[in-house]
Amino acid sequence: MRSYLVVMDETEEALAALRYAARRAARTGGAVEILALIEQPEFVQWGAVQEAMEEEARLRAEAMLVQASGAIMEEAGIKPSINVRQGDPIKAVVEILKERGDIAALVLGAAAEAGPGPLISHFAGPAAGTLPCPLVIVPAGLGDEQLAALT
Repeated sequence: MRSYLVVMDETEEALAALRYAARRAARTGGAVEILALIEQPEFVQWGAVQEAMEEEARLRAEAMLVQASGAIMEEAGIKPSINVRQGDPIKAVVEILKERGDIAALVLGAAAEAGPGPLISHFAGPAAGTLPCPLVIVPAGLGDEQLAALT
């Protein structure tokens, strides 16, 4: 089964990308893989404090993913796979694309008012020709009717 990989955060553009991927997966008999990225925290001299900071970031990411996955389960009837990774976002996406041969498309959301984020800049720029799958950029300003027409 082919999966749509969505990089998720708490932004409107990420939600638009997730809605697109869920609807597309529902129509094509595919699946959705949600990836949450946790930045590597600054080094803290005390190990227990560092571990607590990392655990807190992971729990926030998991809570956000549970909320987002519940929304697409209702909307599209798809139960997504959830993946949380820590470290450099570009490296994390590249690793998952290498690990998973079933990714149908990398789906990223573009902000309605700001310029492209680092993932879009990288994957639509220098890395565009090296991706093992198509890159889909979903504008945050698309409404439900427009998303439905595209999927």
